[in-house]
Amino acid sequence: MRENEGLKSLGNKDIKYSFDYNPGLLETFINKHQENDYFVKFNCPEFTSLCPITGQPDFATIYISYIPDVKMVESKSLKLYLFSFRNHGDFHEDCVNIIMKDLIKLMNPRYIEVWGKFLPRGGISIDPYCNYGRPGTRFERMAEERLFNHDMYPERVDNR
Repeated sequence: MRENEGLKSLGNKDIKYSFDYNPGLLETFINKHQENDYFVKFNCPEFTSLCPITGQPDFATIYISYIPDVKMVESKSLKLYLFSFRNHGDFHEDCVNIIMKDLIKLMNPRYIEVWGKFLPRGGISIDPYCNYGRPGTRFERMAEERLFNHDMYPERVDNR
């Protein structure tokens, strides 16, 4: 079996970008290193969604970090999925929680966190963070610890 068998996005040059929220775009492949705990991190600096009240665009960098188990998310499908938020109207906090929940449903990771760093509108930026650790495992405790301490030493914000 080829490593990318069953993947529709990877290598497909005829991809049509969806402008409407679509979790069906997400695809997985098998983790070849299931015996190891390791982080996979995605930095998505061009995320956009719409304010559900004004319809104005919101811009963010979305950070997704996870510890895979059996399945991993394919990166091109993740890019297409994140792009599908372009015309999706939701608050910043909702966007990061939706992304996390969709990825949990897709992969059932050992641990995952999603952090959105949105550019300011109206003079304030909002940086929602959410995480999940598989219940009944050490990753559940890890999630609690990281949630309580995730922003103890925030970076200096001088570019937004």
